[in-house]
Amino acid sequence: MAKGPNAFRTISEAADDIGAPQHVLRFWETKFTFVSPLKRAGGRRFYRPQDIVLLKAVRRLLHDEGLTIKGVQRLHRELGVQNLAAYGDPGAGLSYSPAAMDAGNELAGGRTLPPTSANPVRLQTVLAEIEGARMRLEAVLAP
Repeated sequence: MAKGPNAFRTISEAADDIGAPQHVLRFWETKFTFVSPLKRAGGRRFYRPQDIVLLKAVRRLLHDEGLTIKGVQRLHRELGVQNLAAYGDPGAGLSYSPAAMDAGNELAGGRTLPPTSANPVRLQTVLAEIEGARMRLEAVLAP
């Protein structure tokens, strides 16, 4: 009999849902304070549905988007746990591209995350801005 969508999951079930080994989930608990499954007697872990969503977000950001552990920690600090959890929902269509950040998910201080190949138009715009700045700099520094 399959569990309902709101049922708690063991670490093996969570690992299967997320697509990461059990030891990786345990490691992520040490690196991300927002990942905290329920622990029963004997240390057995039970993951709530919201824990699964957060772990999927972490997996996506680390493995699919290429962020580092420190990058995910920074996102958590700047976006909060609810916005970070949205990355765990594939139906949300979120990515850490500047276009997604410009749609109301800017980082603190008006900064955005670096562009990715998911947004080639933005990459071309940034490249043109950098080339323009380089030409202006060369004009100033030319003898």
